[in-house]
Amino acid sequence: MKEAVFRHLEQIVGKDQIMTDLEDRMTYAYDGAMQTGVPEVVVFPRTTRQVAEVLRLANREGIPVYPRGAGTGLSGGSVPERGGIALVLTDMNRILEVDTDNLLAVVEPGVVTEALQQEAERAGLFYPPDPGSLKSCTIGGNIAENAGGPRALKYGVTRDYILGLEVVTPTGEILYTGGKTVKNVTGYDLTRLMTGSEGTLGVITRATVRLIPKPQDTRTAMAVFATVDGAAEAVAEVSRRGILPTTLELMDDVTIRCVENYLHMGLPVDAGAILLIEVDGFRSAVDEAIITVEKVCRELGATGVEVAAGPVEREELWRARRAVSAAIVQLKPTKISEDATVPRSRVPEMVRRLKAIAQKYDLTMAIFGHAGDGNLHPNILADRRDPEEMARVEKAVEELFRAALELEGTLSGEHGIGSMKAPYLPLEVGETGIQVMRGIKAALDPNNILSPGKMLWG
Repeated sequence: MKEAVFRHLEQIVGKDQIMTDLEDRMTYAYDGAMQTGVPEVVVFPRTTRQVAEVLRLANREGIPVYPRGAGTGLSGGSVPERGGIALVLTDMNRILEVDTDNLLAVVEPGVVTEALQQEAERAGLFYPPDPGSLKSCTIGGNIAENAGGPRALKYGVTRDYILGLEVVTPTGEILYTGGKTVKNVTGYDLTRLMTGSEGTLGVITRATVRLIPKPQDTRTAMAVFATVDGAAEAVAEVSRRGILPTTLELMDDVTIRCVENYLHMGLPVDAGAILLIEVDGFRSAVDEAIITVEKVCRELGATGVEVAAGPVEREELWRARRAVSAAIVQLKPTKISEDATVPRSRVPEMVRRLKAIAQKYDLTMAIFGHAGDGNLHPNILADRRDPEEMARVEKAVEELFRAALELEGTLSGEHGIGSMKAPYLPLEVGETGIQVMRGIKAALDPNNILSPGKMLWG
């Protein structure tokens, strides 16, 4: 990168808002996936105008720009694989408005998801999307990835809560989409186009998000099964009985043993699977629903069902699920996190396919995730220093993607495509789908400066 570009960036954002030392830049060379790439400079804008000026400069000079929130993504989306500028938006972190009359909030992209949830709760409202990294991830990153989470089963994913956006295009123009109304059918739905575009079409600088009334009551149960098949069958049966849980999480035998070894909380290490089931709503309906859930689980072979008596017990049940990612890396140092997703009714078959793939390639696989909406997280535990093992991992990953597609599912339910899944995208969308996406990308980013190499592998 030319020295004049560094000087120009300093003029745009201020000298104290850029990093050029290698040691500092290395902090922004990775996300939650395996890939790394060191940016040539890290820039921390504070205003939309600054973002626009940085993008105009980069577009003119042909410099790659990789937008970034907290770097918690799991598909390599924010990794600056071609150097250039890491555009870190964490300093744009204000909650600008909480409107209790219209049930919405206006926020900047660097607002931490949990902070928005807490602000909504103080107003007696509820922001449901709850990605696993909600204590550190940002709203801008959530929107770019269309993040989900356990509550997506009942409440949907991030895109279901985005009313409008302020976006800076790769050429430095400021685009406004949507607004503050629930209904808006004016022209193409550019809000949804930008949501889930993974930083390839524009940089989100402001969002209007939908809030809803807070549920009156919540009940949580943990059901233990002798086999993972039994647990998977219970997942499908709960919905057949007319119950829509807030969350319906699955942990297989490998996951259970890892968590118990990590937390020593008394989990049944001889179990085949555990389901964590939560329902919310009006108190009378919640009480009835949790009784039905317990009945279904016992009918389908649960060896034990524990219903939390109150908030303290509920938090204890959730502690096991929240510890999964930290616990499973105790087995091996490299964790390959996937999120191939299938229709809810195909969960039992997908679990069987995943177990068979792990056995076929002699790999350790922990299966957990949001089973209620079919969004499983098969995590392969390996050691990237072992090339022979990593070759088997690569074959297993492709096979699990193909299994998901054969079962009418998708490559990714919530982690996104990024660079890690980009080679597999044609398997799902086909050549026509790829060409349509490339056409959209070219129209907005003619010089391919924004997140090059992500999603479309080009």
